Amino acid sequence: MAHQPTPVRRARLGRTFGPEPSAVSGVVLLLPGGDEASGRRPSPLVATASVRALGRRLARAGRDEGLVTHVVHYRYRGWNGIEANLAADAAWAADEVVRRYGDVPVCLAGIGMGGRAGLRAGGHEAVNSVLALAPWLPEEDVAAPPEPVKQLVGRQVLIVHGTNDERTDPELSFRLAARAKKANRDVCRFEVHADGHGLSQYRDEVLALAEDFVMGALFGRDVSRPVRDALAAPPPLGLRMPLAAGFSPSRR
Repeated sequence: MAHQPTPVRRARLGRTFGPEPSAVSGVVLLLPGGDEASGRRPSPLVATASVRALGRRLARAGRDEGLVTHVVHYRYRGWNGIEANLAADAAWAADEVVRRYGDVPVCLAGIGMGGRAGLRAGGHEAVNSVLALAPWLPEEDVAAPPEPVKQLVGRQVLIVHGTNDERTDPELSFRLAARAKKANRDVCRFEVHADGHGLSQYRDEVLALAEDFVMGALFGRDVSRPVRDALAAPPPLGLRMPLAAGFSPSRR
């Protein structure tokens, strides 16, 4: 029997959340979490479940503006060292957006390892904003170059992290935000007091903050005062902004 070649794995975009608008004017690419190292293919059902609440919220908020929201289905579950597979798939997805929809602004919205992928791929020319929820970032090592931030210049960046996160170190996201802020004033970071990795204790507030930021970044809506204050404040104030209970984008 002839040897069958191993099929090439390809990333793909999931179905849109809600009906696709007739005219697309902005795109959110949802980047699920992953593992530090894994050659396995992710489960599409698990990936979609992890970002479903965020996808539905953003699709509903941007429907009248022509927003399309897709989940990025990775080739592999793992970041896999210098391969940076999740970041490569995020960049591929931005290319695919340009192919499908033309010149529209893109927000990369990632959770956990997907947050790292969004931050790393944020330099894509179609990307104008990055939302990173509880991003997984590598421990700082004097023998290895630090996580890059120059690609974020010219993008609006929001990082959200629970102070009690035991899976992804919130101090590492603060340090990255501080380095990014030196090169790009449009960086802010919110801390969710006493919340863990899943940001479930203040889930409604986190989703409202995400909506506020993304609608402002993609469509120029006025953002809430806490986001304006966080962007304008010098470090460390704008990078340790507390997310208040009851936060709502309608409270401007």
